[in-house]
Amino acid sequence: MKPWLQPIVLEGDLVRLEPMQKSHKVDLVFAASDGNLWELWYTTVPSPPNMDAYMDTALLDQQAGLALPFTVIDKKTGKIVGSTRYMNVDSKNRRVEIGSTWYAQRVQRTGINTECKNLLLKHAFETLNCIAVEFRTHYHNFPSRNAILRLGAKQEGIIRNHRIDAQGNLRDTVLFSILDSEWKTVKTSLEFKLKRGSSN
Repeated sequence: MKPWLQPIVLEGDLVRLEPMQKSHKVDLVFAASDGNLWELWYTTVPSPPNMDAYMDTALLDQQAGLALPFTVIDKKTGKIVGSTRYMNVDSKNRRVEIGSTWYAQRVQRTGINTECKNLLLKHAFETLNCIAVEFRTHYHNFPSRNAILRLGAKQEGIIRNHRIDAQGNLRDTVLFSILDSEWKTVKTSLEFKLKRGSSN
């Protein structure tokens, strides 16, 4: 029996999401270096020395059927500008989380995130027949929380003392979701934003 999640290329007008490959490493390091994204204490973006371990974990999770990591390519330039993935995959209950998302500083709030999320949500609900898609972020990551809300997700709650980070800080995680019954309205909103050129 084939795994529920199969590597696939998802493509829109602005971006192409390709399954992550080790050959993407140099370009992913370059993208993460635009803004030194790893310096943000409330998020997890790999620094250049940590990129190999970051990618190895993502690809091992993919082999185990727990994730499907993507590399984000800006179609206008043909350059890799970030990464995202399906993760915490629950195939039995047809649920996934969209997470581990980050973008080079130069493409943030350009509409690329909106289109990425639209492509991932469409595949999740219309091909994988998910009953729900989750988003999780650090309590202090207010830009991410606001971006998730703008997508049309609803906050479920806050998981307190959810994790201990590399510095020993306790992380409260904010949980959001979109249900299959909400997808039609969310899709209409996202497509409207993309047509209007709204950024997220």
